[in-house]
Amino acid sequence: MPKEFIATPSRTKKILHKYGFSFKKSLGQNFIIDANILERIIEQVEITETSGVIEIGPGIGSLTEQLARYSKKVLAYEIDQRLLPILEDTLSDYDNIEVVHQDVLKANLNEAINEHLADVTDVHLVANLPYYITTPILMNVLQQNTPIQSMTVMLQKEVADRMAAVPNTKAYGSLSIAVQYYTEAKVLMDVPKTVFVPQPNVVSSVLKLEKRAIPPVDVKDEKQFFAIVKASFVHRRKTLRNNLLTYFKNKYDKDEVSKRLDEADIDGSRRGESLSMEEFAKLANAFIV
Repeated sequence: MPKEFIATPSRTKKILHKYGFSFKKSLGQNFIIDANILERIIEQVEITETSGVIEIGPGIGSLTEQLARYSKKVLAYEIDQRLLPILEDTLSDYDNIEVVHQDVLKANLNEAINEHLADVTDVHLVANLPYYITTPILMNVLQQNTPIQSMTVMLQKEVADRMAAVPNTKAYGSLSIAVQYYTEAKVLMDVPKTVFVPQPNVVSSVLKLEKRAIPPVDVKDEKQFFAIVKASFVHRRKTLRNNLLTYFKNKYDKDEVSKRLDEADIDGSRRGESLSMEEFAKLANAFIV
């Protein structure tokens, strides 16, 4: 085992210097230099020696190394080709890590799990995600309907708060409902800028998403449900009725929209942020012809 973990200021500095590595702003690269934070994250994931882990954006291997210590196998997706030889070096002491040079948004995760993680008892996703692409990555994983049991990710605090938000709060919106339709979301902790190099401009949070066996609400048409949720938040200060009138402008008139709202037993003068997921489900089902 290495004497000094990758996730320390001195070891990270040595690795970056050795390879003359320069950070690409376009890839949102911020490497973690605090092994204690990583251990705290891994404790929350409840990984065992029979678990498989998918990591997105391993960087120089700070988190990857810690995951490999506690799990059976780590499958890490890295998009930056410059990092491949670095990872080969920094993770050479571990034989349970597979690094794949691929954009995770283009990956078939079900196939990858069958190929690389067939002999594990449970699969978890753990990642320090680039801020600019956090939401597309998480929604892509959720919509692929993978056997991933939980996702524990470090991301921008503001986005984590939105994903875990409840009705009648400023952070609550269509993203909250989309994420919570598939998972139970919980913000575990905030992480200061000082644990990263380079330091990001914002505070980060660790968010845990536990996959639901079945959605918490019964919707007749998922596509319609998510479309109506999104439409209800387009103009947050507008009433639900006005947002829906805009969305259905070529399909339903004011009377028809009001009729459907009545059928769902929802007051059209309310705003989207006041509706629970159950109410959105009733609303969406009322618009199914």
